[in-house]
Amino acid sequence: MASFLSNSVRSLVRKVPNTATAQATRSVTTLQETLMAQVPGKQAELAKLKKEHGSHVIGEVTIDQCIGGARGIKAMLWETSNLDPEEGIRFRGLTIPDCQAVLPTYSGVKGDGEPLLESLLWLLLTSEVPTKEQVDSLTAELHSRAELPAHVIPLLNSLPKDMHPMTQFSIGLNACQTESVFAKAYNDGVPKTDYHEYVLEDILSVIAKLPEIAAIIYRNVYHDGVVNKDTSLDYSGNFCRMLGYDNPSFDELMRLYLCIHTDHEGGNASAHTTHLVGSTLSDPYISYAAGLNALAGPLHGLANQEVLRWIQALKDKFDAEGKAVNEETITEFAWETLNAKKVIPGYGHAVLRKTDPRYTCQREFALKHMPDDELFKVVETIYQVMPGILKEHGKVANPYPNVDSHSGVLLWHYGFTQYQYYTVLFGVSRAVGGLCQLYWDRALGLPLERPKSVTPEWLWSQVKK
Repeated sequence: MASFLSNSVRSLVRKVPNTATAQATRSVTTLQETLMAQVPGKQAELAKLKKEHGSHVIGEVTIDQCIGGARGIKAMLWETSNLDPEEGIRFRGLTIPDCQAVLPTYSGVKGDGEPLLESLLWLLLTSEVPTKEQVDSLTAELHSRAELPAHVIPLLNSLPKDMHPMTQFSIGLNACQTESVFAKAYNDGVPKTDYHEYVLEDILSVIAKLPEIAAIIYRNVYHDGVVNKDTSLDYSGNFCRMLGYDNPSFDELMRLYLCIHTDHEGGNASAHTTHLVGSTLSDPYISYAAGLNALAGPLHGLANQEVLRWIQALKDKFDAEGKAVNEETITEFAWETLNAKKVIPGYGHAVLRKTDPRYTCQREFALKHMPDDELFKVVETIYQVMPGILKEHGKVANPYPNVDSHSGVLLWHYGFTQYQYYTVLFGVSRAVGGLCQLYWDRALGLPLERPKSVTPEWLWSQVKK
């Protein structure tokens, strides 16, 4: 092992600011120890699969798939989650209700409150459900890694306030790349077999630094620029304090929001981009910055703000006309949207063919915490009538709501009304899924991704055959 690693990050239990906490965490198995024990077995299993079954055919490609965005083509190994069209997302085999039942919460009582993001990070990396003690040790470690390089805050403060928050977010993370342990180790010539150890260091540091970058942008653009921390709290709670929110109910919403947006298997644009750029051996900082740029598109991460705009336009129209917002008026507005050849924001999904479980858990949160909220009632009524309208319309493969159909309304309830910023919250969360997979990309020695493209003439030649 190169001396570079031993001088900076070789110890499996990092020192944290609170000595008592550091001593307590030493009695539990650390995240790093858990992963180092798993890697050899995973490597051997994948090598056996490739050697014994590498020629086994798992699918076929149609011309529609080739020219239609590669939808449904099975061509990527993804460790951390799987999205079934009928069942929805599973994180390491666990559904969202499973995660809510078994992952540690802030209170320490499983099922009492929403899972901590740190617990889902542990689960996605290791495939194991962590103990509360393990999660607490990971929280302390993330807080110890969160300090931004000295040049980053002045850079963020210098950016134009009218620059889109996602553009600022990407710039801020790219600027942190000066701290990359993997980039330095690669330049020092460490062997490929050790890449994953250095990549893990970067992954934990990127995840740790993202909340402050995001909070600085939020406070600069919408408030006074002041960011206050509270590292006595968990990752999500501290993020809420940095944003300027001090409400235990909002803390719970943020825990739920960050957990359910972490991962949605590998084919989505932000996860795939992170994986693709990482396959070039770019470090996790710039790999995930690329993923953020993919997330910033209106067909991906910006979709939730489009939903809120549509709901508010609906409400404003009928308020101005002196009409109640009900099943009849919602149906009228939906058909106006569809007849204008526009989509209904928040409905449909590239893979799912049922109500998105991420929508369902947010609906349950709203029923528990804000059942009388006016916008929630609108969303609930839309949920009752929209599938029937879209089925009648007949041009939507999935007439059911997705995650974006609900998330903006929950944030709005707590006074978080700056919907242009919502995708930044998504970006803080999606780092966990994309970067956990990036760890296993390097641990398993996955190669540079390089699919074969074909020309239209080649496709015509296949048809003529």
